[in-house]
Amino acid sequence: NAEDGEKVFKKCKACHSIIDAEGEVVVKGGKIAPNLYGLYTRVAGSQADFTKYGDSLIETGTNGLEWNEADFVNYVADSRKFLRTYLDDKKAKSKMSLKLKKEQDAKDVWAFIVANGPAIEAEAEAEATEETTTTD
Repeated sequence: NAEDGEKVFKKCKACHSIIDAEGEVVVKGGKIAPNLYGLYTRVAGSQADFTKYGDSLIETGTNGLEWNEADFVNYVADSRKFLRTYLDDKKAKSKMSLKLKKEQDAKDVWAFIVANGPAIEAEAEAEATEETTTTD
């Protein structure tokens, strides 16, 4: 539920913002962590204008991790545990300190992030085009 996710995201915005590709602020937040706009299917640790990723997170992206709901939910529950499991490396570290222990909170935050990203905008445009085409 994206609406519930907006409430939980208040915890996230101490570090994260959501800023679209044109630089418009969707959700104002901190700048010490990556922008979450377009997170859905983004390769982990790959946002071009963010340079402070931890080595372990970059390695997950190198190993093929593209963000999806299941991995996001597991990551935000305990990022260090997720990285250690994903990389099979007991020394993997995370820079993210927040933990969303409640699975529903994490799913709601994911829904909120995706609802405020480009994939949803593109789907809405496609649906609007379909409606126009079918009604003409």
